[in-house]
Amino acid sequence: MDGFAWPWLLLALPLPWLIHALLPPRASQVPALLVPWGERLRNVASGGVLEVSPRGFPWLAMLAWCLLCVAAARPQQLGPPIAPPQVGRDMMLAVDLSASMGEQDMELGGRLVDRLTAAKAVLADFLDRRVGDRIGLVVFGDRAFALTPLTLDRDSVRQQLDASVVGLAGRATALGDAIALSTKRLQQQRSEQRARKEHVLIVLTDGVNTAGVLEPAKAAQIARDAGVRIHAIAFGGEGGGALSVFGFSLPTGGDEVDEAGLQKIAQLTGGRFFRARDTEALAGIYAEIDALEPVQRQGQVVRPKIERYPWPLGLALAVGMLALLLRRRA
Repeated sequence: MDGFAWPWLLLALPLPWLIHALLPPRASQVPALLVPWGERLRNVASGGVLEVSPRGFPWLAMLAWCLLCVAAARPQQLGPPIAPPQVGRDMMLAVDLSASMGEQDMELGGRLVDRLTAAKAVLADFLDRRVGDRIGLVVFGDRAFALTPLTLDRDSVRQQLDASVVGLAGRATALGDAIALSTKRLQQQRSEQRARKEHVLIVLTDGVNTAGVLEPAKAAQIARDAGVRIHAIAFGGEGGGALSVFGFSLPTGGDEVDEAGLQKIAQLTGGRFFRARDTEALAGIYAEIDALEPVQRQGQVVRPKIERYPWPLGLALAVGMLALLLRRRA
């Protein structure tokens, strides 16, 4: 035992003795009822000695009272050291689902896959390494949509990402709206918390802004003012490729990746710009982001307090039951 939660309750230990000393018993002047032990009482009144049972009932009562006082003071013991995980960052992932993300120009596991499939594989590995961070997912096409709020449940983010398909949010690219929506979600989370945390947005796109209300530069200014750092990833080839549908190649009409615009967004918010033309380069970029945005390790080691009052309370009840049993046998 390492201490008491309410040690002041131990002051009640001498209470029965104080009551006995301050309020001594007084003989009644009113005729009493006849009782079986009247002879013993007459011996006491005439100067005799009252024989006390050798069982020691008063001591059992004292012991029970002491145990009750100890239980009321809530004895506590320090448990084993625990190092809880510490949430270091709130991170939003904004993934482009425009038509050009369906272009099959990426190699994954020795086979040709589309850009979105390659991005999902790399992002899944990235999520596995972000233990302790809260992750949210935004997808964008003609418009931007938040699929998952900021959460520690990385499996939910991974499931929503796996369920995303090309064209789910439209065939265009609302990059500015995606940045604005992600910033809004991060701001809402910050307003709910007193502690200031790192807020990061990772944008993955293979085109230029062709839809939405906000221009990417304006959205980046809003993110900067909100304290959100943006890492922009330009993914894929040079654009203007073809979309494969049922074995037929259809022109996507995609534009070249706006590297200059993405680089400006990253620099404006204090982030980094990356260019990935294949899956291997994309995996290396996310590994580099891991180094730029390291996950916070375990927090300060703490030792939880374990309540031990049930033990003296149980002993007090046992002593009370024993005293009652012995009294009935006397």
